[in-house]
Amino acid sequence: MTETNLLPAGTVTILCAGDAPPAVFATPEEALATLAGGPAALHTGEALVRDDGTPTGPAVRRCEQLRELAADGRTLISAPVAAGLTGVTLHDLGVHRLPDLTAPERIFQLGGTPAPLRSLDAVPNNLPVQLTGFVGRESEAAEVRGRLAGGRLVTLAGPGGSGKTRLAAQVAAAAAGRWPDGVWWAELDAVAGRAEVAELVAATLGVPVEPRAGAARSVATELRDRRVLLCLDNCEQVLDGVADLAVALLRSCPEVAVLATSREPLGVPGETVWRVPPLAVEEAVALFVERAGAVRPLFTLDTSSAAAVRSVCARLDGIPLAVELAAAWLGTLTPHQIDAGLDDRFALLTRGPRGGPARQQTLAASIAWSHDQLDGEDRVVFRGLAVFAGGFTLDAAGGPAVLPALGRLVDKSLVLAENGRFRLLETLREYAAARLAEAGEADAVRDRHLDHFLALAEAAEPDLDRDKDAWRARMEPERDNLRAALEWGLGREDPTRGRRLAAAVAWLWNLRGRGHEGLAYLKRAVARCPDERSPLQARLLTGMGLVADTTAPFDVEAARLGLEIATELGETGLRARCLSLTALGHLYTDFDAAWDLALEAGKVAEAAGDGFARDSALMLRGIVLHARDRHDEADPLLAEAAEGLLRRGDRGLGSTVLSARSASALAAADLPRARELAERAVEVAAPLGDFHRVNTTLCRLAMVHCLAGDVDAGFRVMGPFLRLLETAGDVFVPGMAGVMGELHRRRGEWEEATRWFEREAVPGTYMASQGLAERGAVLRALGRAEEAAEVLATAVDLTRRWGLRSALADALDQQGYLAGPEQAAELHHEALALRLEHGLSLGVLSSLDALTTLLARTGREADAARVLVSASRVRAELGFPRRAGEQAELDALGLATAEAPMSLDDVVAFVRRTRGARGRPSSGWGSLTPTELEVVKLAAEGCTNPEIGARLFMSRGTVKTHLAHVYAKLGIANRTELATVAAAHRS
Repeated sequence: MTETNLLPAGTVTILCAGDAPPAVFATPEEALATLAGGPAALHTGEALVRDDGTPTGPAVRRCEQLRELAADGRTLISAPVAAGLTGVTLHDLGVHRLPDLTAPERIFQLGGTPAPLRSLDAVPNNLPVQLTGFVGRESEAAEVRGRLAGGRLVTLAGPGGSGKTRLAAQVAAAAAGRWPDGVWWAELDAVAGRAEVAELVAATLGVPVEPRAGAARSVATELRDRRVLLCLDNCEQVLDGVADLAVALLRSCPEVAVLATSREPLGVPGETVWRVPPLAVEEAVALFVERAGAVRPLFTLDTSSAAAVRSVCARLDGIPLAVELAAAWLGTLTPHQIDAGLDDRFALLTRGPRGGPARQQTLAASIAWSHDQLDGEDRVVFRGLAVFAGGFTLDAAGGPAVLPALGRLVDKSLVLAENGRFRLLETLREYAAARLAEAGEADAVRDRHLDHFLALAEAAEPDLDRDKDAWRARMEPERDNLRAALEWGLGREDPTRGRRLAAAVAWLWNLRGRGHEGLAYLKRAVARCPDERSPLQARLLTGMGLVADTTAPFDVEAARLGLEIATELGETGLRARCLSLTALGHLYTDFDAAWDLALEAGKVAEAAGDGFARDSALMLRGIVLHARDRHDEADPLLAEAAEGLLRRGDRGLGSTVLSARSASALAAADLPRARELAERAVEVAAPLGDFHRVNTTLCRLAMVHCLAGDVDAGFRVMGPFLRLLETAGDVFVPGMAGVMGELHRRRGEWEEATRWFEREAVPGTYMASQGLAERGAVLRALGRAEEAAEVLATAVDLTRRWGLRSALADALDQQGYLAGPEQAAELHHEALALRLEHGLSLGVLSSLDALTTLLARTGREADAARVLVSASRVRAELGFPRRAGEQAELDALGLATAEAPMSLDDVVAFVRRTRGARGRPSSGWGSLTPTELEVVKLAAEGCTNPEIGARLFMSRGTVKTHLAHVYAKLGIANRTELATVAAAHRS
């Protein structure tokens, strides 16, 4: 139940009718006017309204309980409503208690024939009157009622202040109809002796005690033939006496059920122990708001205060007593001040309501009472548990030697047992930490904690190379403990243990968006011994490189230093990994360097027998080829790398490889394969729960949906990612901006698309060209031709420089749309040639559309129509529809043909034949083709033929041929003359 942004409705008339949600009206007459038969109830009171318009608060719950009494179809009206009604027939049904156990209510019936109500008063009971409403706990109350239906002794166990008493009373009131002979409440708080328990119960029931038989037997005899629910509250101080009575009743009274509350179980046969959990955060917030109304009437939440109240409730572990004590401060403090005050929660939460047991009037008193009941050994174990964060195992706590004490602490609700692990609520942990400090044992216990987790981490290290899933399963649950151990170890005078732990768990920070945190630990570990040239220092530096992959992928300094030390020490395994990491850093700035380093890393890894380093190097070589659109060469390397990575559970790199293969499949227009690989990548990455890895795969899947025409599916995939991005900070997720830009582009949301494409480019890297062609297309669609031309010129320059064939073809096509017919033909056909040469079939479809437009522009409508109908059929067969704007542009050409569609190969051959004569002069600068102009530019800059070939991705022979054509067209004989003519032309 979300209670944020509540608005005050004031004092209103509340109507609960049939199964409809509650509604509020200004007057009772307005509410009555909407009645349409069926059970209904009206009540007046103050209410708050949720974001969805439904009212909430104690008065609303009161009205809902009145409606439950009206289940036989009549309309019931509370006394405050009745007082303001005139001209209607009302029957006074008397004063009744409702299941919320607050003060009795006088109830009236609207019209009809009056009949008795089956209220709580219909069953004999002495259930205590509650001064405040019962908030939340619906599912817990239902479960306890179910346990009572299946068993005759249920004990609600939990720490002090957890709401055991209130939950038991609520369950008893709601289920009272099952025990026609009464529901009886016995408060054992003041009972001290074993025998006094049965005597108090006998007095509560009005049972005379036979001295010779004893009180327990007298009670059992009296209840033998009666159907009764006996509620025994606060049993922990007289467990033996309660156990005696419970056993006597279970043996002799088949229709008697016992509902007990205690900080520890009774420990008798037939007992069902139900541990009372903390309130869920939203229920705790609702409790805070309602209790706050006692000191600040109609207190409501806005966005700011809601965040503070949620923080308060979370920090107080959802303990009802703590939440109520915090809410009581609203008469003095703001929610933000209360949140800040919880830094010393035991000093703040000291103002409880008068009239309750002393041990429940403050949070500290409640916990101290339980602590005081422990014997010496249990106190030692309890305070020692304060060093654990996020739970612990039996081995971590001390193994079999502490099991008896740990079991007793669980029984007394000071420790929670959950699926083989244990934990203290944060409030109890702070109390235990204070006791640990008082005992002077903190340093020794923290040292033992560090030793345990260092041993655990180093024992698990072999799994990093064999089975990373197994390693994660061991280490992820201990993430908070590892943080605590690192803080302690790195802060000690001798930091060796802390440094060893930092090296052992470096991979942990590669996951779940914790890269910056992990880098901070690793940098501290390195800085403690900055000049050390040891294997440990090399491991720490290698760890920094691993983590930097998800935070700062272009910083290779740590890997470089690690490589120096590993080489110096002859650590071949570490050297292979550092080579791969250094290659990864160069991947973004120097493809050739990245390739060479990855090749060397693979050789070193083979010699060292390091499978991870070998597969990482294979992956990097495949990524270099993939980036250069050499997909046929890349795919075998990536497939081999994926097999090894996934076999070892290297999900992060494995999912990256699958995403790259999906992108290759898209480039080849193989939609089923692209979708299969993208979905597999998401499936592989999902268990990591890692912002970087998971969201990289989601970007790929979203792009598959987008290019397949399902833009809505693409936005759905990206939705959770974008919400996380708002709070994740500086996390490197390549491709994200491009995907979002394309999604908005497909919707025709040009301005939003432009903003995303601007974010795609990463200066100083090959990704500086990313998104430029797309941005140019969007600017062209917006009519900003000059800006588009400038952006596209940069795109062509950068993509030629980096050898990014697909991106270059996209930029050339967009330039063609802005150019005159002759230049456009050159540009579009060059783009087509690049795509055909590298198997970029999806891009070929874009080329066909561009050439369709060109043919129509140059008066060749019949040819344009044949290309259009053929390309449209191919798109339909492959599953790649055009963007809406592009389709509209082609439709506007009004092309039609009776010719049958051609296959993809045939239509490509057709458009290449339609190129015809160029219409360009036979000599002079105007006769040079765009490629020849690029060759001239580089030659004039002094580049050799091999350098020109490398820059333009052509052979030396092809460069020589182009230069020969240039010399002939310009009437010159050599490079010297070319440089002179080029300089004169520029001037």
